[in-house]
Amino acid sequence: MGLPALEFSDSFLDSPDFRERLKCHEIELDRTNKFIKELIKDGNMLISALKNLSAAVQKFSQSLQDFQFECIGDAETDDEINIAQSFKEFSQLLNTVEEERRRLIQNADDVLITPLEKFRKEQIGAAKEGKKKFDKETEKYYTVLEKHLSLSSRKKESLLQEADTQINKERQIFYDASLEYVFKIQEVQERKKFEFVEPLLAFLQGLFTFYHEGYELAHEFEPYKQQLQFNLQNTRNNFESTRQEVENLMRRIRSAEQDFKAPGQWTMEGFLYVQEKRPLGCTWSRHYCMYEKGTKMFTMSNSEFKSGGKQVLNMFKLKSCIRRRTDSIDKRFCFDIEVVERHGIITLQALSESNRRLWMEAMDGKEPVRATTHLKLDSALGLINICINTMGLYRIGGVNSKVQRLMTSVFAPADMDLDPDTWDNKTITSGLKNYLRCLAEPLMTYRLHKDFIMAVKSDDQNYRVCAVHALVHKLPEKNKEMLDILIKHLHVVSTHNQKNLMTVSNLGVIFGPTLMLYPSVEPGWLQATYDGKTGLIPDNYVAYF
Repeated sequence: MGLPALEFSDSFLDSPDFRERLKCHEIELDRTNKFIKELIKDGNMLISALKNLSAAVQKFSQSLQDFQFECIGDAETDDEINIAQSFKEFSQLLNTVEEERRRLIQNADDVLITPLEKFRKEQIGAAKEGKKKFDKETEKYYTVLEKHLSLSSRKKESLLQEADTQINKERQIFYDASLEYVFKIQEVQERKKFEFVEPLLAFLQGLFTFYHEGYELAHEFEPYKQQLQFNLQNTRNNFESTRQEVENLMRRIRSAEQDFKAPGQWTMEGFLYVQEKRPLGCTWSRHYCMYEKGTKMFTMSNSEFKSGGKQVLNMFKLKSCIRRRTDSIDKRFCFDIEVVERHGIITLQALSESNRRLWMEAMDGKEPVRATTHLKLDSALGLINICINTMGLYRIGGVNSKVQRLMTSVFAPADMDLDPDTWDNKTITSGLKNYLRCLAEPLMTYRLHKDFIMAVKSDDQNYRVCAVHALVHKLPEKNKEMLDILIKHLHVVSTHNQKNLMTVSNLGVIFGPTLMLYPSVEPGWLQATYDGKTGLIPDNYVAYF
């Protein structure tokens, strides 16, 4: 099993799994560093103590035999296999040379000790410095992030913008340190394949020269030496040819958007702050969270990167997700979820507005009902009425990205302007349908669902109108007001069906399931809706209100 791969994109997530893979590479570098020190020590003994030459060579040979050369990835190329096997070949050859003991070693320091020491200090040393910088920036960034997220949303906008600018700057510094550290680790691992082995190869070649009977041994070694040189040259060439591509990839990753969904097994994953209630208030703790949309499983793990620490996973089945109103909590970027395993809501805080949007989209999150929403609805319907004769009104959907942008604007704290030059008719109609689907509860409520179904299934026109009229007046006042605005508008739309083709039946198919949604769909009510018998849009809608 080789070393796990390190991806630049993982630097943005900074997940516990990414930290574990970094740790494997750090352990390997420490092991290599210790081995190089031991190898240099053994080489110096070989050079300076001719009387102890035999013992020194045997120890040196045994060190080579015991060392396991590791490469990144599970599958190894022929070059990597030969390079990894080279130490064992060297060890076997040294044992043979020891039988023909010779004490003439010249230039061994230049061809063996200096390159290894240079590699250890310049390459492995640089990787250690990168780790120090990475650890420092990690601690600094998460400290600043926690302070940033603790800012009250009631602060002045200028102060919040300044804080956002500062956290973006600190985040970029942290990402740069992480990317550079990953790049340096990969570079050292690749350089190790040739800069580590080449000095040993040169040392052995020099040793043959000074052995009285070394020629025969060198002659026997020649085929393997040539193959190894070929493998090393291939590795070096591959390194030189791919290094520029890797640097370009690193630059692209660095310049990419900071809030994005990286490919992976989870629909969404990343850090979230979880509100934990205490007897004297509440605290916010950071957790690494994963969500799988297919199974609706939400997983939280502890976020501490402690050596030898065991990851504690808490798994929940998601019931609902609703964005938290800004004026209802003294934190930014919050949203609430309900899970099967717990009573009540769990309040979560995302890292930014765009990050919250990604979590909400993954969890099919809904928007809270705002007191001023019916005012914006009335404004939107006024724009739709201007284009009321458009063929296929409400049937042709708008561009999804524009619809999402409209929804974000509608629920923004600031007032919005529904400018027809900015928002086309299809975007507004799609936004209206999307808004009704995203309500925490349908306009006609779950409580009165069965009563409405029984009423609209009746074949008696007079009874149906009277029953629906009574039920409408049982609705909460806000629901009734919004339903009044909507049904009035749909009635007007249906009167222009000769041009827009939006008959009562067609409008029932579009809006019936949304207005009369129920968590557990009962047989019959959908069919009644599709048959146009819901009776929600009569010729005289005033009969209901």
